[in-house]
Amino acid sequence: MNCERTKEQLVDYLSKQLTETAHADLAAHLVECASCRQELQATQRLWQILGKVPVPAPGPRLRPEFYAMLASFKAEAEAAPDYSLRGLRQWWSGLRIAQPARRLAYSLGLLGVGALGGYWLSGQRQVPAADQQQITALATQVGEMRQVLLLSLIDNPSATERLRAVSYTKELNDPNSRVVSALLSTLNNDPNVNVRLATLEALVPLAQEDATVRLGLVHSLPKQQSPLVQSALADVMVQLQERRSVKPLRELLKQADLDETVKDKIEQTIQTLSNGRPAAPSTPPRHDQTHVYPKPEHAPFAAV
Repeated sequence: MNCERTKEQLVDYLSKQLTETAHADLAAHLVECASCRQELQATQRLWQILGKVPVPAPGPRLRPEFYAMLASFKAEAEAAPDYSLRGLRQWWSGLRIAQPARRLAYSLGLLGVGALGGYWLSGQRQVPAADQQQITALATQVGEMRQVLLLSLIDNPSATERLRAVSYTKELNDPNSRVVSALLSTLNNDPNVNVRLATLEALVPLAQEDATVRLGLVHSLPKQQSPLVQSALADVMVQLQERRSVKPLRELLKQADLDETVKDKIEQTIQTLSNGRPAAPSTPPRHDQTHVYPKPEHAPFAAV
């Protein structure tokens, strides 16, 4: 087992979601690799910090909005013809098939549709209007399937699966409101800091074109407790030149336990936005890079 693969599985290792064989292989690698042991210790400290964060209570509008969304979905499903993609998807979801097998089937289906579309386009220079409409409709249906797949994985217990769901955002040309809402909810509530960072990274391109996403990022500021996410959001506010974030950033500065490095970052962000200076090129930290605030303590390695 190499170091890159080990670091990808550390969260599942700590949450005891690996198989016995994978757990044993990873533990054996940790015994031999000092770098990965340090990575595990850093992840453990983040895990402990996250464990102290109180779980936010669901808002009073959660239940009525859920049932309204469910009723709308049922009405659309009943109105669709049996031979449509929506009807096929409804039938497929009703089958009692294991989730891994279902995901594999989704992936194979998308690959098949993509290969068929590529073969069709490469074989014909001029596509008739009727055929072009069918290709456009097919592309739209593929996009819908990707969005369904993202929504089905975003609440998976495995952090690795949730990271995979967030990565599908790059393949969506026009994410619908349900996808955007799911991503913002993940940014605010996911227990894994790497998942939240990956979600922020996926939301930044959308925020550049969608005012709703920009406002959602502003509202996310007071909900973040991780120094990593707080710092990354501050960078994003400068990148977007979002002056509405100044007020929630000042509220963050009032936190007694705010990390000093993050405090400096927020103060610089407020100064930049208040002076209206051009934003320097900046991107949020990649979710596959682990940074720890404050400075790591030299704690002995503890096997899990």
